[in-house]
Amino acid sequence: MVAPGWIGDTLLAQPLLARLHERHPGISLDAVAPAWTADVVARMPEIARVFAAGTARGQLGLRRRLQQGRALAGHGYDAAFVLPNSFKSALLPLFAGIPLRIGYTGEGRLGLINRRHRLDRRQPAPMAERYAQLAEPPGAPVHRPLRRGGLRVDAANRDAVLARLGLRLDDPVIALCPGAEFGPAKRWPAEHFATLARALGELGFATWLFGSGSDRAAGAAVAGAGGPRCVDLTGATDLAAAIDLLSCARAVVSNDSGLMHIAAALGKPLVGLYGSSSPRHTPPLSDSADLLWLGLSCSPCFRRECPLGHFKCMRELLPAQVLASVQALAAGASPESARQKPEV
Repeated sequence: MVAPGWIGDTLLAQPLLARLHERHPGISLDAVAPAWTADVVARMPEIARVFAAGTARGQLGLRRRLQQGRALAGHGYDAAFVLPNSFKSALLPLFAGIPLRIGYTGEGRLGLINRRHRLDRRQPAPMAERYAQLAEPPGAPVHRPLRRGGLRVDAANRDAVLARLGLRLDDPVIALCPGAEFGPAKRWPAEHFATLARALGELGFATWLFGSGSDRAAGAAVAGAGGPRCVDLTGATDLAAAIDLLSCARAVVSNDSGLMHIAAALGKPLVGLYGSSSPRHTPPLSDSADLLWLGLSCSPCFRRECPLGHFKCMRELLPAQVLASVQALAAGASPESARQKPEV
């Protein structure tokens, strides 16, 4: 598998991987993944080996792809599933001499992809279904139900990271994920996260803030006003450690981000916050997720920043509503009973 370039999209490919194992018992699946998603792919039980992609995001890197393709040729792969739709993502399987190269018709890929599927742009399917359809013959329906994903937790690494960061589990933990790599239009306001953290602290919960180094500003803003039980871990862990620490959480509150999909794969009760994006397009693979979306007339815009300047899709999603949902989920309620869900 040539993996997608985003953590969330990579996890939404797990139904495809599960279906391939179901259709071909004993199959060995390897993946080529960007360095920033490789730790997630390595924790997938469906994947045997992970090879780090040798090119940076957005680079053609023709010579490097050719070198890596030649190195992979010795493994004798029968087929490659190319999940990104770009021209450059389809080069590696060709250079590796893989006879069957499966993917969607994309930019200039005629000849690179030789089992071509077509997207129905009039009725776009959720991302997980789009990937899962690649396991079937072109034009055949998606096999349902989609299999839920899962990630392995490294207990020894988890305990070591807890000790290194001085984290205790005396109080139940709610994980808060205030970042989103795509842009600010996908981020619930930091002041809302801080209000939520203070309210959860008053109820006896510890709140741990998760995110990458690029989320440090958001983490600091939340932690600064989030009360004494709020611990800022943004930029303090690598992705593997974040997976292991998230396994300690009673529930997770997250923007539509890679960490939201990691929480879903870990089976955590989850409140997903949507603004500029849509829960129709990238819902987490979870039966215990409450997806909050106001569904304004301007949503979803799929823009990095609010094109109208008011950011109502996130600002008007109030902390009290999120608090009620996370309290109910942390207490074991189903998403259906946690709140009256909007039409999505």
